[in-house]
Amino acid sequence: MKLASQSQLSSWLPSIHPQVWIFAIGRFLSEVGTGCTLFYAPIFFVNQVGLSATSVGVALGSASISGVVGRIVGGSLADSEHWGRRRTLLLATVISAIGSLVLAATDNFTILVIGSLISGLGIGFYWPAAESVVADASQIDNRRETFAIARLADNLGLAIGIMLAGFLISVIGSYRWLFVIDAISFLVFFGVIYVGISKTEQQQIEESEKTELFASWIAVLKDGRFLVYIAVNIFFTIYISQIHSTLPLFFKNFVIKSTSEGFAQTTISVLFAWHLVFAIICQLPVTSILKRCSHTLALTVSAIFWAVGFGLIWVSGIAPSDNLVWAIVALGVFAVAIVSYTPSAASLVTELAPENQRGVYFSINALCWAVGSFIGHPLGGWALDQPEIITNSYWLCFILSVAIAVAILQYLNRILSE
Repeated sequence: MKLASQSQLSSWLPSIHPQVWIFAIGRFLSEVGTGCTLFYAPIFFVNQVGLSATSVGVALGSASISGVVGRIVGGSLADSEHWGRRRTLLLATVISAIGSLVLAATDNFTILVIGSLISGLGIGFYWPAAESVVADASQIDNRRETFAIARLADNLGLAIGIMLAGFLISVIGSYRWLFVIDAISFLVFFGVIYVGISKTEQQQIEESEKTELFASWIAVLKDGRFLVYIAVNIFFTIYISQIHSTLPLFFKNFVIKSTSEGFAQTTISVLFAWHLVFAIICQLPVTSILKRCSHTLALTVSAIFWAVGFGLIWVSGIAPSDNLVWAIVALGVFAVAIVSYTPSAASLVTELAPENQRGVYFSINALCWAVGSFIGHPLGGWALDQPEIITNSYWLCFILSVAIAVAILQYLNRILSE
């Protein structure tokens, strides 16, 4: 069985386009910087800058506002013959670097909002072009694996970034330098894109063969199958936003060990590093297993894992003992939920989108992340500012929401089969 698995991996790994590997290296380096701040940002702004959890949630959620603009414009630019994926990515990395530097200087709510808006704009420009680059370099028979490689690079970089951040905080005691490192990582990513990423085949199509911009957006918005997918995808992005912003604060300020304190910062660092390391370990095997399933079935499996994970987080908050064990298991389950979701979701979008409209399709797909952050960050911050019984019950509500997501997925499966 082991030999069969190795044979299967070797059969498709060589078929991955070389540009995907180069792009994955750049994403890895960038995510090292992002990992330094992703889970520590809410802790820094609440516990050191002195802002409330609700205000931090609102400020971080404001990134989704500029993110909407970035995703709309970025998707159109990525499909443009005269601009294209590469230039859009270069612009995104520069904007993101500026946003990180502003966040490094944050000492009040206003600057935090400004930094979040700039960062959201950079992320908005980045994702439609990034997903389109991977989609352009993939083939039908290796599409999920190609997206899995890109996500593997992301998770590996995040894991190293989290561990690096924990070490740096213990040594220098300053969170601000983490944002400076993040800015530097974006500039390194700029260099990798500039040197290693060229125009893809899709971008070399003559302009006369391309759909007009306005007509392209109208066509996407008339795609009923894609709109149903978008509806369920928003659920997944809200779930993921809880891991990035709500859970670190929940572990720090609410989960009890043997005293009235939550987990120590080093414990939180190890927890989220474990989450990402387990995601790295599971990414390719889970992708290989779910490749035999339809996209909707794979997403349903992901939804079930999300429900189980939220239940375990609820237990970690109310259990009289072994809270850390419950948190470890929960983050492991969340890792499987994410690696089940990302390749299948991106592959489904690629299959639904005409080749000359992938930027626009991925732009709308990326808008789900903006909506998820806009809803998820403030919602999580609000829940953490409520009495303990409401904060703990918050996780149970997500379990109920999974039932809605699964119902939408069953409907999507039916219309895709018609």
